Amino acid sequence: MKGLILLGITVIGLLIGGYEWWRSIHTGKRKEKVILILLLTLGWVLAGLLLYFPDLPGPSDLLEKILSPLVRWMEGKSGLGF
Repeated sequence: MKGLILLGITVIGLLIGGYEWWRSIHTGKRKEKVILILLLTLGWVLAGLLLYFPDLPGPSDLLEKILSPLVRWMEGKSGLGF
């Protein structure tokens, strides 16, 4: 079942990419073509990962882990001696 959903995501991504390629990027702008392919590929990979692993932490969880020691220090709860 998940394979069919991934196939559907792939088809939709290809349709979006084909439309953008034909509509606005067919003028020969190489950088825009590279970015389009990069963003579509990144979106496809993220969609596949979230399909098979729905409990993956999001970007806000990563920022919270990185910044929580700084927040505790600024609130005076760290015990670091500052």
